[in-house]
Amino acid sequence: MGSPAEDAAFLARNAAASLPAGCLQAKLEAAVREGRQLRAKLGLDPTAPDIHLGHTVVLSKLREFQELGHRVVLIVGDYTARVGDPSGRSATRPVLSGEEIDANARTYQEQAFHVLLDDPELLEVRFNSEWLDMQMEDLFRLARTTTVAQLLERDDFAKRWAANAPISILELLYPLMQGYDSVAVRSDVELGGTDQTFNLLLARDVQRAYGQPEQCVLTMPILPGVDGAEKMSKSVGNHIGITEPPGEIYGRTLSLPDEAMDSWFTLLAVERPPDGIGPRDAKHALASALVERFHGADAAAAAAEEFARVHVQRSAPEEIEELALAAVNGTVHLPAAIAEGFGMSRSDARRLLAQGGVRLDGEPLAPADLDLPRERLDGAVLQVGKRHFRRLRVS
Repeated sequence: MGSPAEDAAFLARNAAASLPAGCLQAKLEAAVREGRQLRAKLGLDPTAPDIHLGHTVVLSKLREFQELGHRVVLIVGDYTARVGDPSGRSATRPVLSGEEIDANARTYQEQAFHVLLDDPELLEVRFNSEWLDMQMEDLFRLARTTTVAQLLERDDFAKRWAANAPISILELLYPLMQGYDSVAVRSDVELGGTDQTFNLLLARDVQRAYGQPEQCVLTMPILPGVDGAEKMSKSVGNHIGITEPPGEIYGRTLSLPDEAMDSWFTLLAVERPPDGIGPRDAKHALASALVERFHGADAAAAAAEEFARVHVQRSAPEEIEELALAAVNGTVHLPAAIAEGFGMSRSDARRLLAQGGVRLDGEPLAPADLDLPRERLDGAVLQVGKRHFRRLRVS
């Protein structure tokens, strides 16, 4: 740990904003005077089963607070997930079942420890169902802290209001519920992505209404997905989960557009390769570093070797999942087999065949290869796209 000014500068160095100006340094100075840890809060709603690289941007910042000796409070939003955070959304979110949310919450808690220090002196994990399952009178008190006009200042709400798109009362309550999380855990600092700025600042108003000191806000830039364009999101399908197999992390990282590489190196805190390294080799270094971070050095080396085997030497992977098929009158309808084995529609399968994107034992299949004899398929390796393989077993 350095001086409060040095620590504040270190924590804010790659953040999008530290709000209000000077707040973080003042909190750190107060912590030194009072001989206590700061309480740095992050809330994650378990709306999907896995944590992806986008989540790790803010989780890594949370770990920096731990490394400076402060206590971080990870809030698993098992109750706020039942509402659905409207940030950045143009329409009302679909509702998840309680069973789905609870299962996702368990996974989030486990996976967060891939990034955070699992030290009881430096980490507190809470579920906001502890305090949001409140009496109606308590909900009334919370609702009085904010006006509808304040909520409609949010960019996403304002756009939906102007377009006469529906906004549910429940969604209007979401920022208040997130703000009450800060009250419940007595947050000194709250972290989040730039899309959370409104909610994080509103929490200061909620804390003040409950007679608490107002938290500081530290926002982190948004990591683009592997498409290099949209925010990384499981719903968009441009994400990389931190517990995905090493080969999948490696291969999907290499699909990142060159122009998005710089933000990945910066936001994921990956050491850059030496000057003069071309984009192709830099991307391989990035892929290897990410696999090593979550699976270890041996897995990173094996993933690089496997990628070279499959994509440079055009060989099939050493370990290939089997796909059992049934022949009808001695033949297999290939679009149906591809749809079943690779999780796509039959029309997508036909499109890939038409584009030459399907290979059998390394040889591209023709668009007319829709029904193939059992003898040609049984024991053969079917490749769909660049990285997906199945060994066929046809009965």
